Amino acid sequence: MNIHKLARLTPFGREVVVQRVAAGVPVSTVARDAGVSRQTVYKWCRRAEADAPDALHDRASTPHHSPQRLVRYRRRQIEKRRRQRWSSRRIAQYYDLPISTVVTEIRRLGLNRMASLEPPRPVVRYERERPGELVHLDIKKLGKIGRVGHRIHGNRRTRVHGIGWEYTHVAIDDHSRLSYAEVLADETSETTAGFLRRAVAWYAAQGITVERLLTDNGSAYRSYHFAHVALELGISQRFTQAYRPQTNGKAERFIRTLLTEWAYATAYGRSARRTAALPIYLTYYNFHRRHSALHDAPPASRLPIAV
Repeated sequence: MNIHKLARLTPFGREVVVQRVAAGVPVSTVARDAGVSRQTVYKWCRRAEADAPDALHDRASTPHHSPQRLVRYRRRQIEKRRRQRWSSRRIAQYYDLPISTVVTEIRRLGLNRMASLEPPRPVVRYERERPGELVHLDIKKLGKIGRVGHRIHGNRRTRVHGIGWEYTHVAIDDHSRLSYAEVLADETSETTAGFLRRAVAWYAAQGITVERLLTDNGSAYRSYHFAHVALELGISQRFTQAYRPQTNGKAERFIRTLLTEWAYATAYGRSARRTAALPIYLTYYNFHRRHSALHDAPPASRLPIAV
C-alpha cells in the first residue's frame, strides 16, 4: 500500500518507535524525537501488540462490509447494459432501480461518459524522412520559483502565492528529435514569433532548414504576426486536430521529459537558476542522451552535417 506523502513515519520508523518504547524510553521522549504526538506512539504500540505481519503498515480506508451496495450480479447487469450504450434512466427503469443507484455504479465503473465506451483509437506513428521537413512547436506554463516548492518537499501548504508564471517555448524536429527551448516571460504572438526566428536560426546553425511547422490552435500560433514571420522565413504552417493533443505528440513528450529531467529534477531556489540550467540540459539531450526511437542514439546522430 502506498504511504501518504506527508506521513511522518514509515513502517520501519514505526517499528523503531515501538522498539524504543519497549526498551523503556518514555513515550513523550519517543514522540518528540519522532515528530509525532503521544497518541500516535500509543496507537502503533497497540497495533504492534497484535503481532500481525502488517500491523505497522497503513490500513485500507475502505469498509470491510458495505450492506447497502448492490449485489454482484446486479452490478454486472448494469455494466453489461451500459456497454450496450443504454442510458442510466433506461437501465434504472429496466431493472426497477433508483436512477441515483445506477448513476453511482456507472461512475464507479468509469463508464459515465459515452466516450469511455468507444474502442481506443489506433496509435498512428509517423516520422518525416529528413531533418527540417517538420518541426513541432509548443508552450508549457511553469510557475515561478520563490523558494523550494511542493514537488520537492511535498507540502502544498507552504506555497508562494501570486508569484506569477513563466513560459517554456519548445521546438523539436520530427525526424532527428533535435530540440530547442527557451524560458520566456509570456506566450503572446510577438514573443512566440521571436522564439520562432531564434529557433530557425539555431536549426540553421546545425545544418537544418526548417520547411514546415506543426502547432496547436493557440491564439499566438493563429495570430497574423506569427503567420507573417513564418511566411517571411519561407515556412508553411500546419495545425493539430482540435482536442487531439496526440497530433503534436513529439512536442508533448519532449515537454514531459523536460519537466522530469530539468524543471523538477532538482531543488531550484530561484527561477533564474532553473532557467540557467536549461541550455546545459539541452546540450545533454541533443548530443548525449540516448533516444529509444533513434535506436539508442542521440538526436545529433541524425544531423546532416557534423557539428
